[in-house]
Amino acid sequence: MKEEQKARPWVVALAAALAVTALALAPPARAAEQPRTLVPVGRAVGVKLFSDGVMVVGFSEVASDQGRSAPARDCGLKEGDIITHINRSEVDTVEEVQAALQQAGDADMSIRALRDDRTVQFTARAVRCSSDGQYKLGAWIRDSMAGIGTVTFWDPETGVFGALGHGINDVDTAQLMPLQSGGILYSDVAGVKRGEKGAPGELKGAFQADRDLGELYANTPGGVFGTLATSDFFQTAQPVPVAAEHEVRTGPATILSNVSGDQVREYAVEITRIFPQNGEDTRDLMLRVTDPALLAATGGIVQGMSGSPILQDGKLVGAVTHVLVNDPAQGYGILAENMLALAEDSRPE
Repeated sequence: MKEEQKARPWVVALAAALAVTALALAPPARAAEQPRTLVPVGRAVGVKLFSDGVMVVGFSEVASDQGRSAPARDCGLKEGDIITHINRSEVDTVEEVQAALQQAGDADMSIRALRDDRTVQFTARAVRCSSDGQYKLGAWIRDSMAGIGTVTFWDPETGVFGALGHGINDVDTAQLMPLQSGGILYSDVAGVKRGEKGAPGELKGAFQADRDLGELYANTPGGVFGTLATSDFFQTAQPVPVAAEHEVRTGPATILSNVSGDQVREYAVEITRIFPQNGEDTRDLMLRVTDPALLAATGGIVQGMSGSPILQDGKLVGAVTHVLVNDPAQGYGILAENMLALAEDSRPE
């Protein structure tokens, strides 16, 4: 999945117990709470997402017999707005928007959209394009996205998986795409564009559109989450405990990643910094690739490796999320416990 590079210019989100002398009066000992366990995956997959509504990603003027105009911009729509209704019709695809515009013709129409989680309403009138005779608003819109990313974990108990470690954002507006439906597809890594200073690399995947592996139920700032159609795909590793924040330390660690074909390998990295938790930024830690084989193959962290699980001391501690544009050997990660919390909080009842 393509990494966003706009956030920063150099980056491609006791109690004390009282002693009781009488044994008969002592309460029964409580068993220590068992840590949550997940299967770390590290497998590259195709990811597809269809939006709930259509996102406005830009404007252009429409040439008509009356001149040039951009009705969408003039009525008050902004880039990043998500159009959900035209008149009384719900719209989720580019084709549905086009059909609604042709039906309305040159009459005033009502446009309902979401902006920063608020509903906003506009009145606009489409213009008839002089070149093809179609009624248009002069807005570039997007209804879906697709790319390659890495699955971080799978929970055998619930069937839930998590991937990417960051959300799927629109490439033009950097807005989180609202999810209507989506899934993950079987994919091989067909090639690698190595990362270099100032030019992030990327994995090149070959998707198999007829091999759906699972369905998405959430697109969040800390990852995409869903449930598997079949468990066979991820039964390649044993579950490991999920590390709590206080258990994660700077020092040696490894990542699981799939940078060639369908083979997942373990590579050496070093966690160089752990950031204070503020509940806003999902960049929880910084890491550096130290493995000579991975550096030779990719130059470090490349787009498509997002979601590669980070392991330390036999536990799942996080997932790779971003690469530093000016140093592809370095990048950011999200803590596994934070990613798991998002998976559970966003799961439908």
